[in-house]
Amino acid sequence: MDTLENLLEQSVAFHGHMCPGQVLGVRLAMMGCGAVGIPDPKGTKKLIVYVEIDRCASDAIQSVTGCKLGKRSLKFVDYGKLAATFINTETQRAIRVVAREDSRDKAYDYVPSATSKEEAQLKAYMVMPEEELFTFQEV
Repeated sequence: MDTLENLLEQSVAFHGHMCPGQVLGVRLAMMGCGAVGIPDPKGTKKLIVYVEIDRCASDAIQSVTGCKLGKRSLKFVDYGKLAATFINTETQRAIRVVAREDSRDKAYDYVPSATSKEEAQLKAYMVMPEEELFTFQEV
């Protein structure tokens, strides 16, 4: 898988702007793909992703994975959660990754000099450990 920086660049080009949701979506997609054993998601047809929110993070997940609604590899289920389920159709392994609600509150712990909540989240989400950003479960 590509680096966080490169994937963020691609995601921002696709989405149109940088925001905390882009960072969360890219990191969530990286974690989900890795957890189901797909290190190069754009180079495979064995990945299906269910996104649960129609916000910035969904564009980031689409950008990282290459999954698309039109190709039936990206599915949208409106649960209003910043979460996605990654399915490796070859191994039948599935993982649901959910952004932790309390990660927003921890952002200032990582970037105490931030001048706004958005700046704190944007910068903190780039460096926070995965376990502080997400929970995941086998599906």
